[in-house]
Amino acid sequence: MLIRYKKSMEKIAMGLLSFMPDEKDVKKLTVTMKAYEENENWQLYLWRENDDVLGAIGVVVNEANGQVVVQHISVNPSHREQGIGQKMIQEVREIYHGKLDVVANELTQSFLSKCN
Repeated sequence: MLIRYKKSMEKIAMGLLSFMPDEKDVKKLTVTMKAYEENENWQLYLWRENDDVLGAIGVVVNEANGQVVVQHISVNPSHREQGIGQKMIQEVREIYHGKLDVVANELTQSFLSKCN
């Protein structure tokens, strides 16, 4: 199930986001985490199963254009190919259903197209 990111989960969230191609650099990753913590339009969710956090999905909510842009999606490598990424996308769609369209950015486009 998706849970909202909390500061107490920072290390696990950073570890998961570091699997994203643009987040390999620690300085860039630190800036990204700060944005999720400080910008109310940036929402980070973590996927939890049996008390283990296995994935992360980050979105930017843009109510002005009616979209939620999936900008990060990552699953622990030892838990990939189990449908966790698809479950995260589905839950984000349910959270914003009827309010905003869930769309991808250039980094998440190929994955989101597989989920349709």
